[in-house]
Formats: sequence, structure tokens, C-alpha cells
Amino acid sequence: MSVTEKTRPERPAAVRGRRSGPTDRDGRPVRVWELVLRYVLLLVVLALTIGPFLWQVSTSLKGPTEDIYSSTPSFLPEHPTLHNYARVAETIPVWDYVLNSVKVAVAGVITNCVGSALAGYALARLRFAGRRALTLVFLLALLVPVESIIIAQFTTMRELGLNNTLVGVVLPSCVSALNVLLMRNAFLNLPHEVEEAAYVDGANVWQRFWHIALPSVKGTLAVVAIFAFMFAWDDFLWPLIVLNDPSKFTLTIGLNYLHGTFANDQRLVAAGTIIAVAPLIVLFACLQRYFFRGVGEGAVKG
Repeated sequence: MSVTEKTRPERPAAVRGRRSGPTDRDGRPVRVWELVLRYVLLLVVLALTIGPFLWQVSTSLKGPTEDIYSSTPSFLPEHPTLHNYARVAETIPVWDYVLNSVKVAVAGVITNCVGSALAGYALARLRFAGRRALTLVFLLALLVPVESIIIAQFTTMRELGLNNTLVGVVLPSCVSALNVLLMRNAFLNLPHEVEEAAYVDGANVWQRFWHIALPSVKGTLAVVAIFAFMFAWDDFLWPLIVLNDPSKFTLTIGLNYLHGTFANDQRLVAAGTIIAVAPLIVLFACLQRYFFRGVGEGAVKG
């Protein structure tokens, strides 16, 4: 008997005897009814998740002659048209709202990526007084509802003279506590030996951060970018409170005007919804490879 055969783990007799049919990743057989149940549950979750979105897409493509309130609704439009998207631009200045939202979202992504990376590295690698207490503060910040501090935020922006400005929209969420903790855990997972070798070679803190630590957590940085963009793009309550000039409205507020004025024309509302969701889908499609890798890098561990 060879060494390979001696060290190879023995498979259970039940597994050796049943080589045909579906198995799990450990090689154990799976009953057919269990496999069917899994796929049924997956299909149900899939339908609940993307079903409303697909219905909105279908509604946005239906022409004015199609009845969207019929007792037996038709999922596929009989005469697909993009005219509803053009009508959205004719009804409200949607592209101005999109530009404002892009400004807010890009600013939020930059500030969160830079601030979270610096703060996370400091909490993970640097030794200073109060480091554990500061980490606890970030953890407690996750438990505070945004609605409970929104009046204080509004008062602060008013005292700073930032009401009715896009800077006032970005500033309260420029660095998220969750993103800081994600970056902290990502840096904690890096081997200390790599940075110690750089320290022996004479690299200072900034050089170790920029050339060694940061390139190793690009996946988590992509997660932070996606979270920051989604939060800034989808935020409705805070821009509604701090902005009162229609020329500075973000897309979420602008679409609310569309819905309130033309509530009976659901085709128009659906087209506006798709315009708002499309950038998020494009962003995730571009960064999904880094996203799934970064979830493991920066997972919050107990």
C-alpha cells in the first residue's frame, strides 16, 4: 500500500455504496425530496426578491393603451415602448436630480472609503490610549437609530450654515460606523509578519498603510464603496429635511413629486423607479467580484 493510500481518509460505507444520485459537498447522498424542497424554497425567495422589480420594469414598458389594472394582469407588455422614460424627463427635471444624487453619492463614497480606511487601520494596527473604548463607541453607534438624532443633525447643519446645500446632505454620513468596523476587521485579518518586515526595512506608518495594508483589503474597500453609494443614493428622509430648494433636490425627493402629482399614471412612476435603481445595479455588477471577496475580509467577528 502506497503512502497516498495510507493517508487518504476512508469514506463511510454508506457513501461508498451509493455513488449515483445527488450528493452534498461532503459526498453524502441527498434525498430527492430534500433537493426538490431546496430548489422550491430558492425559487420562492427569488420570486419575492426580484418579482416586484421585474413587475416595475414590465409596467414601465407598457403603452398608454394597455390596461395595467385588469383582473388578470399581463406580465409581458403587448407593445413595449420607452416613451414613459421620456415622459419622466418631460414631467420633472429628472436629470438634474440625478446629477445632484451623483454628487452626493460620489462624495459619500470618497469620504467613507478614505475615513473608514484610516480609522479602521488606526483601530487595528496602532497602539494608543483609549483604543478599546473608541472601538466600543463605534459599536454602540450602530445601535443608535438615525431618527433619534436627526433633529440634532439639523440644528448642527443650521448653525454651520449648511442647510439647503449638498454639503449638508453629505456631512452627517461622511464616515459610517459600520464601514469603520468593516475596515478594522479586514486589517486585523492581515498577518503581522508582513508589516513587521516592512518596519524592519524602514517603512513608516503611512508607507505600511498605503503600500502594504490597503492593497490587501481592496475587497472590503469595494464593500464600503457599495454600501456608501447605496445609502447616499437611496436616502430620502435627511435630504427632504435639509433641502428646500427644488434645484438641489436629489433623485429620491424628485421622484416623490412625480408620484404625488401623477399617482394615477403608474407607468410614469414605474419608469422613474427604474431610473433610480439602474445605477445601483450597474455599480454592483461592476464590483460584485470584489464585493463577495470583501464580505469575508471584513466580516464583523465576535
